Amino acid sequence: MSRQSRKWPVALGLSIVVVLILACGLAPTTPAVSSAFDPTKAALELQGTAMSLQLTQAALNSGLAPQQPANPPPATANAPLAPAQPVPSPTQDVEARIKSAKILVYENTDEYNIGMWVQDALDGMGLSYTQTGSYSGHFMEYLNSGVKYDLIIVDAEGKDKISGEFWDVINTRLARDKAALIVEVWYLHKEANGPISKILSGCGIRYHKDHPVADSIYWWVPAHPVFTEPNNAVPLLNYFQYWSINSGGDGDRISLGGGGDATLLAGNSTRQSTDGGVLASCYQGRVIFQTFSDHDFRQTEIIPLWQNYIHYTLMNHFAVAP
Repeated sequence: MSRQSRKWPVALGLSIVVVLILACGLAPTTPAVSSAFDPTKAALELQGTAMSLQLTQAALNSGLAPQQPANPPPATANAPLAPAQPVPSPTQDVEARIKSAKILVYENTDEYNIGMWVQDALDGMGLSYTQTGSYSGHFMEYLNSGVKYDLIIVDAEGKDKISGEFWDVINTRLARDKAALIVEVWYLHKEANGPISKILSGCGIRYHKDHPVADSIYWWVPAHPVFTEPNNAVPLLNYFQYWSINSGGDGDRISLGGGGDATLLAGNSTRQSTDGGVLASCYQGRVIFQTFSDHDFRQTEIIPLWQNYIHYTLMNHFAVAP
């Protein structure tokens, strides 16, 4: 074969290579071909998937909740965290109940035009109440109504009296409703052996003697809440003798009797005694008896004292009332 003949196959081969290279450059790019199928790897993946499904189903059947991330993402602006609400203390709860207490008042100084000091005390505390004035018939109607009163006030300072069956009805309220009671009464010497005796014996006090004229009153238990909460009540050392001897008397003196849990809180002597008292607390603090007359003393000293009466008896009423 000639040298010319030997060059032709080489040239032809080079031409074919060039054509193939150009063809590859002009062909569209195709996605990479996946690796060859591996049966062993596929079987292991299928087995792992089946096991995962079985574990998930087992968790659902056992009632277990899905695990939450240890650190949840912070709340977005559209879903802010609710602020923590303060939990009211027992004292706050009782104070709220006092503000909404149902109070019935008999106050018979309205016809004397000398001021309704119990009403003033209630108004100063921002409390609501039913006031009958000196209309004892209305007072009895309210006592016999179906309304459950938290506090009953008998301010019989005027010379008209609440007596007889009134005390029977009030005594029922004390026992049935655990009602609080504040009594200002100057005429125990006329009533002590009547129906009021049930309340007196339950309290633990009894009539001691009549006291026809006003005198200074000293606190026998000065740290008692009746004298300190919510006001600092000062001893009633100044008096005016508003109710003269001819009006029927200024008041009475009481002593401790059998039974009850009475504490004599104040009297006309400087030293505490078991008799000669003019102010007593009993029935676990739900009841207060006052046997002197308000208007023989200063209004600015009496009203804070009455506010303490009201607060103290209601506090103790709500401690036992449902």
